[in-house]
Amino acid sequence: MTEQPTSFERPQPGAGPADPRGALLRASTPPHSALPAQARAGSGETPAAGPSGAVGSPGPSGSSGADTTVPAPGSDPEHSQPSTAASEPDTHRPRPVPEGMPAGQEAASDGPERRTGQGLPPGRPTPMRRDGDRLRFVGAATRRIARGIDLDEIVMGLCRATVPTFSDAILVYLRDPLPVGDERPTGPLVLRLRRTDRIPEERDTEGGFASPALQPEPPELTELSAVTAELCEVRTGGALAEVLRGVRPVFTDSPAARAALPELLGEGGELIVPGGQRAILAPLRGRRRVIGAAVFLRRPDRIPFEPDDLLVAAQLATHSALGIDKAVLYGREAYIADELQRTMLPETLPRPTGVRLASRYLPAAETARVGGDWYDAIPLPGSRVALVVGDVMGHSMTSAAIMGQLRTTAQTLAGLDLPPQEVLHHLDEQAQRLGTDRMATCLYAVYDPVSHRITIANAGHPPPVLLHLGGRAEVLRVPPGAPIGVGGVDFEAVELDAPAGATLLLYTDGLVESRLRDVWTGIEQLREKLAATAQLTGPDHPPPLEALCDEVLDMLGPGDRDDDIALLAARFDGISPSDVAYWFLEPEDAAPGRARRLARRALSRWGLEELSDSVELLVSEVVTNAVRYASRPVTLRLLRTDVLRCEVGDDVPQLPRLRQARATDEGGRGLYLVNKLARRWGATRLSTGKVVWFELNRG
Repeated sequence: MTEQPTSFERPQPGAGPADPRGALLRASTPPHSALPAQARAGSGETPAAGPSGAVGSPGPSGSSGADTTVPAPGSDPEHSQPSTAASEPDTHRPRPVPEGMPAGQEAASDGPERRTGQGLPPGRPTPMRRDGDRLRFVGAATRRIARGIDLDEIVMGLCRATVPTFSDAILVYLRDPLPVGDERPTGPLVLRLRRTDRIPEERDTEGGFASPALQPEPPELTELSAVTAELCEVRTGGALAEVLRGVRPVFTDSPAARAALPELLGEGGELIVPGGQRAILAPLRGRRRVIGAAVFLRRPDRIPFEPDDLLVAAQLATHSALGIDKAVLYGREAYIADELQRTMLPETLPRPTGVRLASRYLPAAETARVGGDWYDAIPLPGSRVALVVGDVMGHSMTSAAIMGQLRTTAQTLAGLDLPPQEVLHHLDEQAQRLGTDRMATCLYAVYDPVSHRITIANAGHPPPVLLHLGGRAEVLRVPPGAPIGVGGVDFEAVELDAPAGATLLLYTDGLVESRLRDVWTGIEQLREKLAATAQLTGPDHPPPLEALCDEVLDMLGPGDRDDDIALLAARFDGISPSDVAYWFLEPEDAAPGRARRLARRALSRWGLEELSDSVELLVSEVVTNAVRYASRPVTLRLLRTDVLRCEVGDDVPQLPRLRQARATDEGGRGLYLVNKLARRWGATRLSTGKVVWFELNRG
């Protein structure tokens, strides 16, 4: 993939035709350094060149006319613009003439040989020939590489920093898969071509691409990825393994590199490598092992690399490899955080009878994706559902771990069908066992769609908001209670009406509290937001649940995201009394027959006679198992919703288990029939016994 150069690679204003390749390819108005003028002007350095061009030598005495403007301290050397004299027709600054060069020879020597490096007088500075140039380039390039956070940004930073300033093209190979931290890679060492970059085609003065006849493109650099192998398996003891083990960059005309290139680039890959010292193979070594390699290429018509350029390549490779190591570690940490948070929260919400659910979760920041907020919806016997929302102090990995333990405890306690206040009491004990400073708030509610009632207990959590069908929003008066983990406190539950069409909103304090507003101000704003949203749909139609959650989150303004946010919305549809049939059966031998007759009458009243045979058979089997061990009346309930649900309750806590009956057994086939004929079935233990239920499709 070809990328356009960035700001410090753009041509200077007034330098003639737009050339993204900078000073390395154009010859019409050649610059005097391989580095762009921006980088030279913004570096803040003006080293003097001695006879050999080394930094620190005495400056020339005959360098009159050179632009010595120095940018303001603290300016960005990569983005600062050079200042030029208004009388100077060309914006490129003349370089100081090296000592021993006659004045005026520099202007006379500006020509094609300036671009190719051919025919230059001895001692004449050429691109990247001076130590000051290299230092400024390495400084700018490493800063650019260090700006990247993820893997692609770092690799792109390396490519953009080197092309066209240091090389005409680059190939970057990385280990596949990349090892993370101290883990030891298994299997052979495989390198994958991660990215290629090269100087794009030149544009003419009209903004289009130059004609191929005027600016021929060397065929060996046209499509790097098309002529190189994507995967390379490094053979143990091979030439490429030896070069990578040596860590130091090498010219590709060296014997070791010549033997390693065919293994790295594949068949035909050597065609892109120019002759002479115009290519460098640089291993990328992280903190513990080699993680890849980079190949820097220059065109045949360009000056070759010099020995000092190996040091530049080594610096680029070292900074890139360390950045890649950090990016891989950061990516693994982000992956762990995401997976931890995802497993701590419900992957999908259940679809219990008589209630619709929607949820949202927002971390405090993208860099801190885990936190202590959680929500849950747990189906309970009797078509009820438990709605839970909680908030552990802090938003870190520790908070997420504690949250996971408390959520698991709440699910276990809900399975025992304990009252809400008892659930909070056991959660308080669990938090104290986890540590003395483990504090959390929690709100636990149980909704019954048959009775249209909801029971709520609170442990220091913000109160829920109930949005009625007519558009009125009210903050429910629930005893606040003490946070979980305080210990030695009682929790109180209240039972409230939950009319059909109403919406209950449970949330954590991150939604209503921030540095800019207190919690009660935020709750009032939330109530007003819900009422305003309900007005948009009219008094007879509640707002869509998903859209309502989005509207609630839109109330967050700048500076309001100080904490994690968990949001759980429940729309109460309820179950009409006409869709419920309920009976008590004495635990006697005649109970199964009576249950069949009652079920047949209810199905006839609902117009579901086609289900009579299946329902009578399954009800008879389940009731027979119940009255065999029960000492108190058995309950039988039929619910007509989108499915037909049958529930049989007794006072025996032992749950039935599905087993395969032997041919000689007289019983043990009841649950086998239920499992074959029912859409779903299950058994739930209650504090007073158990409930066995099954569902059938209504056809």
